[in-house]
Amino acid sequence: MAEEDQPDGLALTRYHPEGQYGIPLMELRELMEHRGSEGYNLIQSKYNGVTELCHLLYTSPIEGLSGSPVDLADRRKVFSSNVIPPKPAKTFLQLVWEAIQDVTLIILLVAALISLGLSFYKPPSKADGDDSESEAGWIEGVAILVAVIVVVFVTAFNDWRKEKQFRGLQNKIEHDHQFSVIRGGQDTNIPVGEIVVGDICQIKYGDLLPADGIIIQSNDLKIDESSLTGESDHVKKGEIRDPMLLSGTHVMEGSGKMVVTAVGINSQTGIIFALLGASQEEDEKKDKKEKDKGKVKGDNTGTRPNTAGQNVPLLTSDADTKVDIDQINPQVPTGNSHNAVNANSTNKVSNGKDTEEPDQKEKAIKAQENTSRKEKSVLQAKLTRLAIQIGYGGTAIAVVTVLVLIIKFCITEFVTKEHVWTSDKTADYIEQFVSYFIIGVTVLVVAVPEGLPLAVTLALAYSVRKMRHDNNLVRHLDACETMSNATAICSEKTGTLTTNRMTVVQSYIGGVHYKQVPNYATFADIYKDVIVPGIAINSGYTSRVMPSKDGGLPDQIGNKTECALLGFALDMKQSYEDIRNEMPEGSLSKVYTFNSVRKSMSTVVPKAGGAGYRLFTKGASEIVLKKCDFILDCKGIPREFSLEEQESLVSSVIEPMACDGLRTICMAYKDFVMGGEAADNEVAIEKTPDWEDEDAVVSGLTCILIVGIEDPVRPEVPMAIKKCQRSGITVRMVTGDNVNTARSIATKCGILKPGEEFLVMEGKEFNKRIRDNTGEVSQELLDKVWPKLRVLARSSPTDKYILVKGIIDSKLSANREVVAVTGDGTNDGPALKKADVGFAMGLSGTDVAKEASDIILTDDNFTSIVKAVMWGRNVYDSIAKFLQFQLTVNVVAVLVAFFGACIINDSPLKAIQMLWVNLIMDTLASLALATELPSEELLNRRPYGRTKALISRTMTKNIVGHAVYQLIVIFTILFAGADLFAIDDGRGGSLHAPPTEHFTIIFNTFVMMTLCNEINARKIHGQRNIIEGLRRNPVFVGIWIGTFVSQIIITQFGGYAFKTKGLKLDQWLWCVFLGIGVLLWGQIITSIPTHKLPKHLFSWGSHPPTQDHRDYSDGPDSNAQEMDVGGRRGQILWVRGLTRLQQQLRVVRAFKSTLEDLEEKRSIHSFHSLHSLRSSRSHQGPRPICEEAINNYERSFRIKTKSSDIPSPRSPISPLDPTFKTKSHSFENVPLVSKQPSPLLGPTNPTHKQSPPKTFSHSDVKSITETSI
Repeated sequence: MAEEDQPDGLALTRYHPEGQYGIPLMELRELMEHRGSEGYNLIQSKYNGVTELCHLLYTSPIEGLSGSPVDLADRRKVFSSNVIPPKPAKTFLQLVWEAIQDVTLIILLVAALISLGLSFYKPPSKADGDDSESEAGWIEGVAILVAVIVVVFVTAFNDWRKEKQFRGLQNKIEHDHQFSVIRGGQDTNIPVGEIVVGDICQIKYGDLLPADGIIIQSNDLKIDESSLTGESDHVKKGEIRDPMLLSGTHVMEGSGKMVVTAVGINSQTGIIFALLGASQEEDEKKDKKEKDKGKVKGDNTGTRPNTAGQNVPLLTSDADTKVDIDQINPQVPTGNSHNAVNANSTNKVSNGKDTEEPDQKEKAIKAQENTSRKEKSVLQAKLTRLAIQIGYGGTAIAVVTVLVLIIKFCITEFVTKEHVWTSDKTADYIEQFVSYFIIGVTVLVVAVPEGLPLAVTLALAYSVRKMRHDNNLVRHLDACETMSNATAICSEKTGTLTTNRMTVVQSYIGGVHYKQVPNYATFADIYKDVIVPGIAINSGYTSRVMPSKDGGLPDQIGNKTECALLGFALDMKQSYEDIRNEMPEGSLSKVYTFNSVRKSMSTVVPKAGGAGYRLFTKGASEIVLKKCDFILDCKGIPREFSLEEQESLVSSVIEPMACDGLRTICMAYKDFVMGGEAADNEVAIEKTPDWEDEDAVVSGLTCILIVGIEDPVRPEVPMAIKKCQRSGITVRMVTGDNVNTARSIATKCGILKPGEEFLVMEGKEFNKRIRDNTGEVSQELLDKVWPKLRVLARSSPTDKYILVKGIIDSKLSANREVVAVTGDGTNDGPALKKADVGFAMGLSGTDVAKEASDIILTDDNFTSIVKAVMWGRNVYDSIAKFLQFQLTVNVVAVLVAFFGACIINDSPLKAIQMLWVNLIMDTLASLALATELPSEELLNRRPYGRTKALISRTMTKNIVGHAVYQLIVIFTILFAGADLFAIDDGRGGSLHAPPTEHFTIIFNTFVMMTLCNEINARKIHGQRNIIEGLRRNPVFVGIWIGTFVSQIIITQFGGYAFKTKGLKLDQWLWCVFLGIGVLLWGQIITSIPTHKLPKHLFSWGSHPPTQDHRDYSDGPDSNAQEMDVGGRRGQILWVRGLTRLQQQLRVVRAFKSTLEDLEEKRSIHSFHSLHSLRSSRSHQGPRPICEEAINNYERSFRIKTKSSDIPSPRSPISPLDPTFKTKSHSFENVPLVSKQPSPLLGPTNPTHKQSPPKTFSHSDVKSITETSI
């Protein structure tokens, strides 16, 4: 049907009967189960093509739907919404039931019930005893029950609140996931949950398809269907080849349009997860049966619904379970995201046959299991080890305490007093044993850090919520705290370090190098035929430059490089839209879309009147130039483009542009002449060429122009990188740009700094260095490269993955590296997944990259990564603060209970009192300490690394120091308090004796010291100002005051329930004074030098390496900070005396090695300036690039020269060599000038007299290997 005959969406909507379409829902479902040519043949035979299918769905392939609310609602009613119904969230009562299943709480409940039951039994021997004691017996049991109930409800409330936060975060992620559709003839982005059957979707490279559909038009489309079919190869798609597109699959190459035919539960992904949901219910029933039989597996991971309502492994009582906000399973589609099943899964798409359903279901379940088995994060692994260690210690002390109490009671009762166990005393003895058992269980409750998971969750949830305001959308909760340990960041250049607002600022056309916008009218006719048409047509039609609504700079929509070229056309007063209207996307003959391998894009368009075809190509300048055999001169006449001219163009045009930090793009064309004579730069054809033979088609091109595109460095990036370097994080740039462009930008950003030792290289050279003779990546070789590598240019996604994996796997650093990576492309997925933290670009990133990431940068800005580091370190510190506070309380409470049992046959701290302390210590303290806001001070210290102990020496000092103070105070009151306070001694009382002032003072003093120590715990790095920032944390202040008031009420009015007796004012003042003493004592502890303590005094939670390695992770900043300046100063005099002799020896060695290696291969990799040499150990700032630099170099290094280290005199070291390793003071291109005839000496001091500079051609550039140090 002709375009003008096609009714628009509005007309179609108007005429179709409500609720009735030309094709029913089930028929569409069955249609999407066909694949390949079978699907195409069915569409042709049954529906007479995809256009007629669109008419049956009352939509237009050109105009799309009208967007009428009535029409959209009707379609959702008939075909369903693009939402997979979420599993209902657990009710509050279900969360209460989960919380009450804690083993220690159950034991405590049982013991309390037994104690309560025995309290109502009065044996005959005590019929005439004191009724007040026996009547008070039930109070303790009830009090323990109430305390357990409070703990359970608080835990359930926190879980409920946590789930609510997670749902809000996931809804935010899903709402931000939008897709391009055509409605009313206009391109518009809508949330994927609003897509309906009949929508015309624009699909492009990097998209995650949100629904099933059929291709209407495509360009070089390749789809990754491994998530559904298990096939790893990318599937070529087209209108005829295979028009079926499935939800949850990834667009790896190309672009096109599709009509949506199935959404939500009716899509192929929805069908699979309907089966998966059913299988999960069966598994839950099975697990429940196994639980009843006591055969539950060791994995204690619970399942709680995330925001989309699917089952998500979340942190319950285990601290080692990864909390994943968007695990549905993490790749399960929700209503708005349609994430694929895990990319490694092998689920097959149902083809309508029942025989395949079990296999499909089984594999879907396997995908579910695989995605839930997440590797533990750094902090979680440390917390797991620490919790296990503390748990073992606490259990042992609890058991010993109970045994000591029972044994001492038996010896006293049956040996010393010589009593006999009679039936009338059985209940008394059992009640006594039960009270001991309650004390033991209470000790265990206090000792076991069950508050750790809550502290982790609260800190993470609070930080994640706040990080949204700092443009960090966290998808995986553990990524937040992992950033605290980050030691390396591998960052993209475009958009992350730069503004991603590209403009053409230089151009080379017809032999003229323009630094202003050229006058288009002066160009020859051939230029007018190929420049603007080449820009307009050989770009994604979704890339546009639109006027700004606020009158500012034009808005760039789509690919920013293409937008720069489109803006260049507009600057020349030419309209690209007119050309696109004349040549719509559907009329293009062939499109070779840009990818990381091609690094170029080519489009074939038919010439008017069937005269042939014209090919337009644009891409990286050096890539496209290699394919050019001709170039247009100033008159527009094509002439041969020799290799020498190409090299001259590189050195005179491309290099200067690149050194200015510009991205260089070359445009070229090629004409195919049908049935006529062809010029030298044209190809005569008799029939349509085989467009699949890309190598033959895209060759013999004619160069049109070269442009230099500026992408300015973000103004805030240099300071952000400086903060990273100050905090011990090495920033590396990994980019696909030219090495000179990358080096220039890296210098402006501060990644390359004067006086540092570094490597700048291209991906090709990088692969040469890290691969052994068999071509495999060698970790040993990689370890020689990555510590000094700062810029990796012309790199592929594979190079990025290898680098990230190599750094993570390296054992050069004792603490191991923790790597963060940024990415925006589909092929960045593996590197983002491999990294400890993957950052995807929220603005320019593809859906695939976002799905593979842990955090989405909503502003694509590097400074947001620095904020993520701050928040991560804040989370880590919050957990450390909680641990410091909790372990102090643990040590004191457990030791008091234990020694009390051993010495006075009773615990000075009663069970109910310890439960109150436990509530303070776990729930309230975790909430108070988890809500600290980060500060810039967090960036003044180095990252912890993977293996460093969770509890530092400073924390150990604080824990032990404060425990000693509190134990001295409590035992002093215990044994001398009666005399000091002139009160009755509370020791030796009976089981249900009335509360005493003596033990109440002990309890109250302990709580006061605990509350004051909570303020001390806010600082874990030895800071003296413990109240700094207190006013910025109202939650902490509120909880602290609330706890203090509650303690007053409990002490004065607790009575039998809390085993307390009201205190007088002077007693209260002493309790408060002793509590405040903790603050003063903390200042004394801070004065103790931490570095004099044994390094591994208390390394709980650590995992020390088996052998010591040299630590490369610190980078140059730490070396400068830690160097022993005094030791080297003593060597300066005699070193200077040997300098001249050393220089002469180096010259001799250089020429000797040169003669042995005359045949060393040359490399023509582009353009690196020669940098000066200096010592990484002795650097203290910029110095002259002359003899002193050489002196420092000789002073600090032992040179091991090899024949391959020194270049041949026929190939002098070029300042353009991308692999030359140096320490630089200036990063501009400098001539090779030396006072000595040695290529290793580098440039001389510019203040000295210099000989005329020697110049080098592109062919003279030589690649040398790194000097062995």
